[in-house]
This record gives sequence, structure tokens and C-alpha cells, in this order.
Amino acid sequence: MIEIVAGEKGKGKTKVLLDRSNEDVKKIDGSIIFVDKSAKHMYDLDSKVRLINITEYPVNTTGEFLGFLSGVISQNNDIEEIFLDSFLTIAYIDTNNGLTSSFEELEKISECFGVKFIVSLSYKKEELPSEIQDKVIASL
Repeated sequence: MIEIVAGEKGKGKTKVLLDRSNEDVKKIDGSIIFVDKSAKHMYDLDSKVRLINITEYPVNTTGEFLGFLSGVISQNNDIEEIFLDSFLTIAYIDTNNGLTSSFEELEKISECFGVKFIVSLSYKKEELPSEIQDKVIASL
């Protein structure tokens, strides 16, 4: 399952993801991962949430990013949720086709391993490709 927090830059998407991850860590038995483009939010996250600064790893393409996520999941079969902040940036996506195909791959990974992805996208809901608009849980 994939859930999207959509909105233009500076509208508070990261805050929504941080709050949600901190709430969910109290409710679920498994692990939560928060992938970001820096360690800036380390102290905003509950200590039980693992923060991964993607820039510390040699990830430079969408394919490498999806492989990285699969590797993270393979190392811990208790992961229930993965939060992906600034998804377009950390996943190297710059087209709607790239976004749609990435979501298809994320959906496969989600179904295969039982992991929910919560993603922030710098898009207005109505600007998203129609195939993924139904995944929006918050539009800011």
C-alpha cells in the first residue's frame, strides 16, 4: 500500500510525515523507517524510528533507489512502514512517467513484503497522474 501526502513546496508535508511516523510508532509492533535527503529531522523523530539519510549512500538513479529500499527491507523483516520524504528528489524522478512507473514498482515491493509506504510529493493533487491520485491521504 502506498499513501501520498501531496502539496506544493513549503506547505508542511514533512511535518505531516514526522507527526504520522511518531504516532504510528506507538501503535504498531514492527519497525518504521524514515528516508530523507538529510539528517536534519533526526531530533524530530521518536528514537524508535530509524532515520536514513539517503545522501550517505551511493544512490544516483531511480533504479538504484528502488534497489536500496529492497535492500533495507531485506535486512529487517519486521518493517511495517517506510516514510519517504521529498520523494521526487530522493528517488531521482523528474517526469510523470517516471513517477507512475516508480509507484508501480513500489506497489510490487509493498505487496511482496507487506510494507506500507507513506510518500511526500511536491505536487498539487490535481496535477498528479490520474493513476495515483486515489492514493492521496492529505493534500496541502
